Amino acid sequence: MNIGIVGAAGRMGQMLLAAVMATPGARIAGGVDRADHPDQGEDLGTLAGAAPTGLLLGSDLDALVTASDVVVDFTHPPATLLLVAPLVARHGKGYVVGTTGLGIPQHEALATAAQMVPVVQAANMSIGVNLLLGLVGRQAAATLGPEYDIEIVEMHHRHKVDAPSGTALALGEVAAAARGVSLDAMAVRSRDGEVGARPHGAIGFATLRGGDVVGDHTVIFAGDGERLELTHKASSRAVFVRGAVRAALWTKGRAPGLYGMRHVLGFV
Repeated sequence: MNIGIVGAAGRMGQMLLAAVMATPGARIAGGVDRADHPDQGEDLGTLAGAAPTGLLLGSDLDALVTASDVVVDFTHPPATLLLVAPLVARHGKGYVVGTTGLGIPQHEALATAAQMVPVVQAANMSIGVNLLLGLVGRQAAATLGPEYDIEIVEMHHRHKVDAPSGTALALGEVAAAARGVSLDAMAVRSRDGEVGARPHGAIGFATLRGGDVVGDHTVIFAGDGERLELTHKASSRAVFVRGAVRAALWTKGRAPGLYGMRHVLGFV
């Protein structure tokens, strides 16, 4: 499959380039980044720390989508998704989205594109995190009643700009769904000063930032007399990249629809 990379000059983009080059059945279709990026015109192979490919970093999204069977988007600005989603839909290409910090407009754009093409969107594409999502939602939160308080703690590197992380919110969503409540109604995202007693059924979030932490997530179920903690720690961004490439290959021949990594990994 010909795989195009949006945000190819970024940290994740460069790793994606290298992963695609190393994956049987996958081929780089091209890579784009913002027009004023200092690496514009650089060979994509060089960016990936590999041999030159003859493909140069560009900024023409339409040309990239045209040349691709599937487009992988790990850009930071959620606004980029609003440009890419309609393009992949119009050209009939697959779309894999690992960009975090998405809001209502971005999710609506994905839903619209998914009516015409296969779209895989996940806050976290690692196999371990998606297993954690299943454990939290289908087992722990579904089994442990509201007498067990849920707290979600996440830590990332000092440069991460959104909080809580998309993965933390996804963990909160599956926990809330298992209890038949809305996360928006039950989430407590910060505590400072005299906040009073913990609201019954609340799902709390704690955000830590520092160093070069790739991503740590812990879901705590705290009851009277016992506490269950489920934790995933990523020590390398390669886990996200491997999942993204696997998702890209999975879209081949897939019917239009909005999918998650649980579909890619066969958890459903």
